[in-house]
Amino acid sequence: MKWRTRGLLFDMDGVLISSIGSVERSWARWGEMRGVNAAETIKHSHGQRAIEIVRLLRPDLDDQAEMKLVEEMEIEDYAGLQVLRGVGRIVHSLPQRYWTIVTSATDRLARSRLGHAGIPVPEHFVNAEMVTNGKPDAEPYLKGAELLGLRPEECVVIEDAPAGVESGHRAGCKVIATLFSHSPGQLALADWVLNSLADLHVIVLEGNEGLELEFEPLTV
Repeated sequence: MKWRTRGLLFDMDGVLISSIGSVERSWARWGEMRGVNAAETIKHSHGQRAIEIVRLLRPDLDDQAEMKLVEEMEIEDYAGLQVLRGVGRIVHSLPQRYWTIVTSATDRLARSRLGHAGIPVPEHFVNAEMVTNGKPDAEPYLKGAELLGLRPEECVVIEDAPAGVESGHRAGCKVIATLFSHSPGQLALADWVLNSLADLHVIVLEGNEGLELEFEPLTV
């Protein structure tokens, strides 16, 4: 499969880096502190902003204060954090004008994780504090395309969670989903599903013509 695009919009957690241990430990700890079943907090902890998870599970609490509490716990926990397969090859070879990150993490948490993992931090990227409505709303990926100076239909989103896949489609982008936190069936709305970014090859085209993506999608 070959597809031409002018920009790549990467989710962070579960696409570029594995922080699943930190995320689940922090949310389980928060749930214990706030009287919410750990399994329930973990179920909602992937692909959405912390502030929206708090609003869903404990709408009676101060969402900003609780978001900051979870942020601190996640920043303090780097155990098991690692760069996922294929990521280094792609992000270290791509000119910055062709890609950015659209994450549900806060700016501070995202910069901390990317720095710890040794992944280049884009000068501008979309984080939780930059949007009014997080994934699965279209707003995050609309902003991501805007940062690259592109129309959404000129971009390909790379995600690992259903909420992110839906966000990318609502924005008008094509979506590649990678298998990390969810099964192929849960990601069936993606245009294409890959095992990981190790299965994606990106070629920079001459004459500022954008990128050519080459991959063999899984059958969902």
